[in-house]
Amino acid sequence: MLSLPMRLVTYSPAFTLVPTYECFNRCTYCNFRADPHQSPWLSLTAAEAALRPLQAQGVIEVLILSGEVHPQDARRGAWLQRIYDLCELALSLGFLPHTNAGPLSRSEMAQLKSVNVSMGLMLEQVTPRLLKTVHRHAPSKRPELRLAQLIQAGELGIPFTTGLLLGLGETRAERRESLQAIAEVQRQWGHIQEVIFQPHTVGSSQSWAGASLAPTELCEVIAEAREVLPPEVVLQVPPNLVVSDEHLLRCLDLGARDLGGIGPLDHVNPDYPHPLDRQLAATLAAADWQLVPRLPIYAQYDSWLTGDLAKAVADWRSRLHSLSLANVSLGA
Repeated sequence: MLSLPMRLVTYSPAFTLVPTYECFNRCTYCNFRADPHQSPWLSLTAAEAALRPLQAQGVIEVLILSGEVHPQDARRGAWLQRIYDLCELALSLGFLPHTNAGPLSRSEMAQLKSVNVSMGLMLEQVTPRLLKTVHRHAPSKRPELRLAQLIQAGELGIPFTTGLLLGLGETRAERRESLQAIAEVQRQWGHIQEVIFQPHTVGSSQSWAGASLAPTELCEVIAEAREVLPPEVVLQVPPNLVVSDEHLLRCLDLGARDLGGIGPLDHVNPDYPHPLDRQLAATLAAADWQLVPRLPIYAQYDSWLTGDLAKAVADWRSRLHSLSLANVSLGA
């Protein structure tokens, strides 16, 4: 009896570097931030010490995930330079950098483009109502500012990841409006490679008393997103924030095809550790899904890169291809 081929779901073997946890925003659901001047900046020496042991462990992506130094802060230029230097270091050690550091000016984004294979920023939600509640003290969470970042990335030709935060008090209609806004940007520029659906999951450091998003609501959003977003945009769910294997598999059945970066720690949701690759793979295999690694840039955007970035991506594509052939020959 012939067995059916397994369906594919991807993930990025990743490690996160945090240049600083300090952030001038005070989102009430946040479990990440520190007050300005209260978080030491990550040194290049410490970053290199963390990255070197990972060179032989299959890590592909280095996510540069930073709190935000205010645009008018005298340290803003030094902050951006530290992010640039960390990306350059990651590249020199054989990793592929992907930066998410909040809204950036056009010149800042252009500077980081030269040392990143892709970049990202969560749109979160386009409704301004959240500025009166969970984003009351978060100036950079203005929807028009974040939407402008998506457009700016398209104008600069940057492969981009965005996403929605779910369960912050938005309505179902407002979620659809956010999806439609992303779809419109994608139709214009074609640079959005994936959209993350991050359910609010109560953390130990947040001040907001809101409940975690019900898993059935996450499934509903995934189904709606697959209707609204262009088919080339990949839907991503973070497996550490999905409450059960049943609901994770349901998200995949509804159209999610990626599980995001998986590494030692989810710095945004530190109370919810990532599942181990092999455990996750076994869970998925039982339902006829095959978990496969990917790069932080999707293949259709490889031609957008030049120089060292293009070479680094080509090298990783070759390595993954060789690994895939080896697995086939071993019957894996």
